[in-house]
Amino acid sequence: MTTGAAGRSVLVRVPATSANLGPGFDTLGLAVSLYDELVVTATDAPGVEVHVDGVGAGEVPTDASNLVVRAIAAAFASAGQPLPGLRLEARNVIPHGRGLGSSAAAIVSGVVAAKGLLEGVVDFSSADLLRIATEMEGHPDNVAPALFGGLTIAWMTSTGPSHKRLLVHRGVSPVVFVPRTTLSTKLARSLQPASVPHEDATFNVSRSALLVAALIQSPELLLAATEDRLHQSYRASAMPETDALITMLRDAGLAAVVSGAGPSLLVLGSDPGQRLLAAEIVAEHSVSDWRALMLAVDLRGATVRPHPAVKSGPLGI
Repeated sequence: MTTGAAGRSVLVRVPATSANLGPGFDTLGLAVSLYDELVVTATDAPGVEVHVDGVGAGEVPTDASNLVVRAIAAAFASAGQPLPGLRLEARNVIPHGRGLGSSAAAIVSGVVAAKGLLEGVVDFSSADLLRIATEMEGHPDNVAPALFGGLTIAWMTSTGPSHKRLLVHRGVSPVVFVPRTTLSTKLARSLQPASVPHEDATFNVSRSALLVAALIQSPELLLAATEDRLHQSYRASAMPETDALITMLRDAGLAAVVSGAGPSLLVLGSDPGQRLLAAEIVAEHSVSDWRALMLAVDLRGATVRPHPAVKSGPLGI
């Protein structure tokens, strides 16, 4: 079926994300400078054609069950628009199953691609994009920073997800350590207890509040601000080396936490020198092979532009 999108092609770029950041379980998320890129073309001919280069090539589905395709379809359905034929060319860099928001990036890629393909036909608001993405992901802590960049606080209301985007202090220097092993988010969540002691909940409320202040104003407080009693200790048995390295890094005065559901770990340095110290500790004490990614905080979030185009621009969401 021919739609207003047919014949259009867009280039989408979406950052990796690290959720939780220690105490901010299912609430805080940070966008970092590691990006998946995707060219999506709407065609008159029905059907789906998917080509994947990089991470996930030969592994992710290349038919209508592909997560990006499903997200595009969800966005078109939400707008009441018929889905055109689709051709996707993906260049994936974000590791899969390692706590860096790869599924959120795929979902955000799809809803943002739909926004670009339907430009001038349907006006998607930032709230629309967050709602559609959250409905697919199940929670907003990864999709919010992937959409909007920076540090995001995300929460659920009776009418759907909401978010607040904050600028991170320029002294914050993230480094992510990525192992070869993977861990499913479903398994990680299954290790969580149904309830926690009141004192642990109070502890995390204080640290979450402090963490926001540390990230936007006072990086010297990051070590204390990233303490957690809600989720990391319960998941430690599923990623023992991650847990051991985090203990070593924190003993050295570094703000180390599990990145998302893990098993990657994130160090929030208060200066670039702390990243180098973290890399030395991991290299010296790790048993398996870990890849160090010296990253910046992404400030733009997801972007979309016509393809081919001369220059990119943010979504303005």
